[in-house]
Amino acid sequence: MDFAPDATTVDLVERMTAFLAECVYPAEAVLEAQVAETPDDWSLRPIVRELQAEARSRGLWNLFLPAEGLTNLQYAAVAELTGRSPKLAPVALNCAAPDTGNMELLAEFGTPAQKERWLAPLLEARIRSSFCMTEPDVASSDATNIATSIRRDGPDYVIDGRKWWSTGAMNPEAEIFIVMGRTAASDSDAPRHRQQSMILVPRDTPGVTIVRPLTVFGYDDRDHGGHAEVLFEGVRVPGGNLIAGEGDGFAIAQARLGPGRIHHCMRLLGMAERTMDLMRERAQGRVAFGRPLAEQGVVREWLAESRISIESLRLLVLKTAWLMDTVGNAGAMTEIQAIKIAVPRAVQQILDRAIQLHGGGGLTADDPIAEMYAGARALRLADGPDEVHLSSLGKAELRR
Repeated sequence: MDFAPDATTVDLVERMTAFLAECVYPAEAVLEAQVAETPDDWSLRPIVRELQAEARSRGLWNLFLPAEGLTNLQYAAVAELTGRSPKLAPVALNCAAPDTGNMELLAEFGTPAQKERWLAPLLEARIRSSFCMTEPDVASSDATNIATSIRRDGPDYVIDGRKWWSTGAMNPEAEIFIVMGRTAASDSDAPRHRQQSMILVPRDTPGVTIVRPLTVFGYDDRDHGGHAEVLFEGVRVPGGNLIAGEGDGFAIAQARLGPGRIHHCMRLLGMAERTMDLMRERAQGRVAFGRPLAEQGVVREWLAESRISIESLRLLVLKTAWLMDTVGNAGAMTEIQAIKIAVPRAVQQILDRAIQLHGGGGLTADDPIAEMYAGARALRLADGPDEVHLSSLGKAELRR
């Protein structure tokens, strides 16, 4: 395994670092001001559109997609840098959830007509999308519990069910929802993992209701288009909107979530590095009990432990990316599960130390620490809770 950056990676890192310094960091305050002007508007703000245009002009666009020519290992360095400004950098590069996962899903499983209608405008950022899988009334950590009905009715399918944590759905620019539900009857003798399907539901289809927005520790995650509770009541769509075939939903979900998990982990490392910057600045500029915080032993320990975690986890993430490139996602499943468990948990701990170091200020929105903490904590549930991944990883270990 050789994780040394090649010429392409070095070039992208240099361009991405310059983009952050020259455009993204200065835009963070602008974004906050534009959101404050129209807080009830969930659309992308003008500053985001400006950054997207700039990113495209610099060749920093859709880099997550293998079809664009980057390997997972090459993309890892860029994705980490986007994590340093999680509210702006990913969406500026058209590399933000849930659109990345939805684009990968359509690229791999969509029909030519589905790709033309939905993938093409997503790649151009002319629209956004939502992924509707989790439900409030069942334990969605077990995807076979999904209860939303996708029923065949002549040439159409009719969808009935209630979803929540539908990322992206609050943004009116999210014109297409990818919905997971059951095409098999509740008394079906089909295998448990062959009873689910995925289908494309345009936002403006009659029967689709955005019930309410959801927050993460009070933060609305506007960069993702928010999270929503969505009701589907007698929603009728053409049969051609089904993705792949009936019963393929579970397999599609697993294929979609693998890259999504490593992308989250890559960005989390960038969040951790931004946090280290803030911790060093605080430690060197703040005095308590007659000495700078940097001279307090416990602060040095926090910084040391955090650096050890970041360096160790970066190596594991890079190994995972390398395996995905060389043996495929299935061959890298152990490592994908390992980083999904380890990275959010460790970065949450680093952010907790940063909050402690900043005192009361660490609990406010004056710095990005509290919001990044909320995001890291949420990722211990998103794309599967820690406990499910630990159980699966333990089973794999016993089979060795």
